[in-house]
Parts: sequence; C-alpha cells; structure tokens
Amino acid sequence: MARDTTDQTPISSVQELTDYLAAGNKPKDRFRIGTEHEKFVFFRKDNSPVPYFGEASISALLKGLQAKSGWEPITDGDNIIGLGEQSGMGAISIEPGGQFELSGAPLENIHQTCKESNQHLAQVREIAEPMGIGFLGIGGSPTWTYAETPHMPKSRYEIMTSYMPDVGTRGLDMMYRTCTIQVNLDFSSEDDMRRKMRVSMKLQSLATALFASSPFTEGKPNGALSWRGDVWRDVDNQRSGLLDFTFRDDFGFKDYAEWALDVPMYFVMRDGHYHRATHVTFRQFMNGALKGEITAYEPTMGDWTNHLSTLFPDVRLKRFLEMRGADGGPWRRICALPAFWVGLLYDDAALQAADELTKDWGFAEVNALRNVVPDEGLKAAFRGHALIETAREVVNISRAGLKARNRLNGDGVDESIFLAPLDEVLAKKATLAEDLLALYHGRWNGSVEPVFQEYQY
Repeated sequence: MARDTTDQTPISSVQELTDYLAAGNKPKDRFRIGTEHEKFVFFRKDNSPVPYFGEASISALLKGLQAKSGWEPITDGDNIIGLGEQSGMGAISIEPGGQFELSGAPLENIHQTCKESNQHLAQVREIAEPMGIGFLGIGGSPTWTYAETPHMPKSRYEIMTSYMPDVGTRGLDMMYRTCTIQVNLDFSSEDDMRRKMRVSMKLQSLATALFASSPFTEGKPNGALSWRGDVWRDVDNQRSGLLDFTFRDDFGFKDYAEWALDVPMYFVMRDGHYHRATHVTFRQFMNGALKGEITAYEPTMGDWTNHLSTLFPDVRLKRFLEMRGADGGPWRRICALPAFWVGLLYDDAALQAADELTKDWGFAEVNALRNVVPDEGLKAAFRGHALIETAREVVNISRAGLKARNRLNGDGVDESIFLAPLDEVLAKKATLAEDLLALYHGRWNGSVEPVFQEYQY
C-alpha cells in the first residue's frame, strides 16, 4: 500500500469488520486486474544501492516523476515517499530498502497491464538515466548486505524494522532485500471468494517455483532458487504463510476477520503521526487496550484497513485477493504473473478444474511443499512425481481459462500469449533462477555483477 488510510468511521462491532471485507463483492463485469511490481534501484557505474537523500537518489526520482506525471506526492513528515494518481487508481511507492514499486490501476485485461508497466518503466528510465540509475528485475538483492542497503524514511517501516527481530529471523531480509510481482483480483460473492482463495492458497507454492529468480545473496549462490520464498518461511508466522482455515469448505469473510483480529498490530495513525501498537492485537485494541496511550483510543475503519495491509499470508484478503507468492522478475514476467492467475480464477470452468485438481490437497502436504520449493523449485517431489508435472497441468488450465474468457468477451484479445515465459520454463525444465546460476558458473566466470546489466529493465 502506498498510502495509509485515515478513515475516521468508528467501529462498533466485529460484524462491521466482516462486512467491510464482504463489501468487496462485485458483479463479474466489474472484475479488474491490479498488478504490482517492485525493482531494485542501483547506480550503473558500480552496481551500488541508491540512497534516499541526494541529487541522484530515491527522493530525486520521486520528485522527477511527480513533475513529469502530475501525480500527487505522498509524504511522511517532510519526506516524499510515493506518488498517487489523481483518480486514486494507481500509485508509486518505495519499499523499506528503496525498492521502487508500481501499484497499477485496476485494468480490464493483461494487454493493458503490459502497456501500463511498459509505460511506467519507460518513464522511470527517462528520469533515472541522467542520474546514472538503473532498475533490476529479480526476486532477491544479489550483492548488497543488509548493512549496505539504505533505509527509507517511512514511519511504518521504522516500527516494522524494530519489531521484526522479535517475531522471526528473516523479517529484515524480507523488508530490505526482496522484490515481488503481485496481482490483485476480484470476487463476486463469499462463495466465489472462498473458492478463489482456497485454490490460490494451495497453488501459491507452485507459483513460487515457476517464478523463482533469487539464487544469489551477497555476491554468491545462496543455495536456494527462490531465496525470497525461503525468507518468508520465518518472517512473522503469526501473520504470514498458509492459513489452515482457508482449506475448509465453509470458511468465509468472518473467519478471516476473526483471524486478523488476533494478530498483533503494527501501528495506529493519529493526526498524521504513527504510534507503535505491536503490544496489542486488534481485538484488544477494540476492547480499549490503548486507552491512556493515545488520545483517540477507539478504533476506526481506517485502523482496520491499515491493519489488514500489515498481514502477510500467501494470499491476502482485503476487498480483493492478493496473490503474494512470486519473486520479482524481468518485464515479461510482470505480464505472465497476472495472466497465470487470471486464467485460473476469472473463468468458471478453469476455476472448477483447478478446484477439482487441488480439492484433496491437505494443509500439511501443501505446507510441506511450501517448505521445500524455495530450494528445489519445480524438481520438488509432490504426490509421487516432480512438481513440474503438476505445473504443466495448471498452466494448461490457465491457458484454457484465458482463451475461454477472451472468447466470451468477444473482443479478439488473446491473453494466453503472456504465458510464454512459463511455457519456456516448462520446456527447458529450468527456472530463471537456474538460468542465472548457469550463467554464474559459465559465461559470468563466478561473478554475480553481470546480473545488473543483463537483467535490468
């Protein structure tokens, strides 16, 4: 999220929190595709990270983009920390380590998504090139140590940075040294949300394998294909990972709200200031736990919205569903990730096929797969064969879903072409991470540095 919410509507019951989620229901003809992607920002002369302050810096990039685009600046104190499109549909934000993120507008098809990301990348390059700045599209910071990585002056990140070591061993790596591509998708009813969340939760590890692109850390192979996926195994397990209740046939909005209520908060915002609240859950907050600590201690819908944005399950529920399993990657993957999930979830027959394929996948075996995929990728054993066999079946379901959706729309659009990067992975039987490792052991002569030139946007 680029901007934290300040909605002052008071909360009087837990039911209102459930109703907030249910208000995301919308008719199918209003379904949209929102794609987010992050990239590492580096100086091309020496591949070093770009700081926040300075003539050539993250803040200078944001100010240059603001002047060019006319988007509204988003500030934290005196610091510009993002940009918002005037319509409220799109945003540019910075992640804790300076990763530059586009949160795309809700669009109708993947062609529009590709055009949007292409225009964004062209625009940021135009601003960045005179500063000697480039953008790298992979899932993990390949050379920088945590100590070398800059910290962005954003209040919520300061709270998270101090809290993360209390709840897991990898939270700071997640914040400062990973990048992702994400897609946000709609649902029409509680039943539709349930099926989409159940299917996508079970298949998220498969997406991690298909999009694995983070095999390097601090200048050498790290032993994983998706180091980012490995990091997520121990960030803060109270608020991340698989949610067992989503495997049930009867779970709904209330179950997610009840789970979220018992997760510790990060902060509350009052009068533009962030107040740390990591010592209370949202349920305790509702029961008056912050009375005496802040003046306006009663929770608001803005507090609930902000709290939902600090939960990190593999599939996150807001008033839409967020697919969170994929590493960042080159431009074609910014289009491939939404194509993969739209094909599976936006066509009824494809969703039914994916639901049938995964209906007897239990929580324990999916969680076990989640634990081995970061290291083994598509070679991971699952149900008696390599995961790549299941991946082929799932990608074919997605392709059929895209083609059916395009036929139904009757607009001549073929979104299935954007699955080409995944077809290549399956044909080669090698992920992007394995391609990178082959380059490291071959043409790159044991150096990680060429990745900045060959995989920059």
